Amino acid sequence: MADIIRPSLRLRPNEQRSILILGDLLCSSLAVFGAVYTWYRWILFSRVTQEGITMARALRELQWDGNFIARVPGWFYLLPLAWLLLMIDLYDPHKAANWKQTWRGIAVAAIFGLVGYSVIFTVSQEQNGLPRVGVGAFLVIASVLTLSWRGAYIRIYTSSGLMRRVLLVGAGKAGHTLVDIYCGLNPPPFVVVGFIDDDPRKRGKVYRGFPVIGPSEKMLDIVEYYRVSDIVVAINGEIKGSTFQTILDAQERGLEVTRMPILYEELTGRVPVHHLESDWVIRSFVDQIRISGLYELFKRLMDILGGLAGSLAFVIILPFIALATMIDSGMPIFYAQPRLGKGGQVFKIYKFRTMKQDAEADGEARLAAENDPRVTRVGNFLRKTRLDEFPQFVSVLRGEMSLVGPRAERPELVAAYQKQIPFYRARLLVKPGLTGWAQINYGYFASITEMAVKLEYDLYYIKHRTLGMDFSIVLRTIGTMLRRSGR
Repeated sequence: MADIIRPSLRLRPNEQRSILILGDLLCSSLAVFGAVYTWYRWILFSRVTQEGITMARALRELQWDGNFIARVPGWFYLLPLAWLLLMIDLYDPHKAANWKQTWRGIAVAAIFGLVGYSVIFTVSQEQNGLPRVGVGAFLVIASVLTLSWRGAYIRIYTSSGLMRRVLLVGAGKAGHTLVDIYCGLNPPPFVVVGFIDDDPRKRGKVYRGFPVIGPSEKMLDIVEYYRVSDIVVAINGEIKGSTFQTILDAQERGLEVTRMPILYEELTGRVPVHHLESDWVIRSFVDQIRISGLYELFKRLMDILGGLAGSLAFVIILPFIALATMIDSGMPIFYAQPRLGKGGQVFKIYKFRTMKQDAEADGEARLAAENDPRVTRVGNFLRKTRLDEFPQFVSVLRGEMSLVGPRAERPELVAAYQKQIPFYRARLLVKPGLTGWAQINYGYFASITEMAVKLEYDLYYIKHRTLGMDFSIVLRTIGTMLRRSGR
């Protein structure tokens, strides 16, 4: 059989993320030098117009050389790093491939950068060291260059000639789940050519426009004919020996072979709890995951520093929130509830009260829903800005919680959910967090189905957690607070 011809570009999400970061860093670095030169020309123009000297004289007295560049404040050259932080939301490969979200993300980054600089400029005692023209020029140039680079990226990313071509092995529930997710992505991250399945009853069937092309024995011929670059094994349970051998043969020919749960994680940032084997927790969190003591040490250090800063902010905002709450709905200001921490340990959580005093008059635990009538006017504002969570910084300092982790749930809810949702109790393997992967990616949840989706996010975080991921979640949470788009 002739060699299989495959597309040349097969980048995984982490590789795409690295390319995006490098491209943005290059654009913002070029923007710094463009901004410095713009600042230099502005100074020349100001001297000519304000002092009445000629441009030739201004050029002689202030030359574009190393001496001028040395006059630029050192922090100005750190602006590319600030730009990367402002762009943090756009390092999700799916968002980065969407032109509308990219344009909006860059605009938001520029606006937040301008507002942040304006605040610093207003309160600074050394305004002469803060070049307004230079910062303004940086934001404009960085926005234009980044927009151009991201436009080129999207064009390449969505070019069908360079995209991966995926063949799904298995047209059952797991395969259908992947296709459902794939159809909800815009633009699609690859091209699905169809299914392979040995069940004769599925032969010739079509699901959401994707056909069952043939049995596994024809796999190599199908791979060559459709120019497949990737095979995704979407079979729950055992695989026939002949099918397994054919998959190995395809891998030897250079195809990428991926299991359904792995691709599901890449596409959604979640773990497919309904498509996992019974020993998944052991394999994922005992056999494969080895969280280093260094990670735990630095995470705790980050918790202490963040807890101190958050506690200080809590003390500052306490009088204002207390007054607003009393005027709106009376006392009390806080409420306390038992929650489950790491290993199922019970601790008490404190929050600013956001609901009416009789929100659970019958004593039955209920989840908050979107537009919940029990939420007060002040409580609604506190929830959207996440200010209601600030008393929990005390729990972070005490070590009962972390800055980042799964949401702490009430014992009675955990007892109910673990009976209905697979692997639910696995979220207790880590400390609960003030914010987390599920909180920034998913809104309200009021049903078992929605709670299962939230669990998928939590388990993804537990499986993939790093300091970089924690820091990214904290930054995105701050953005949520500023945009008042919290739950």
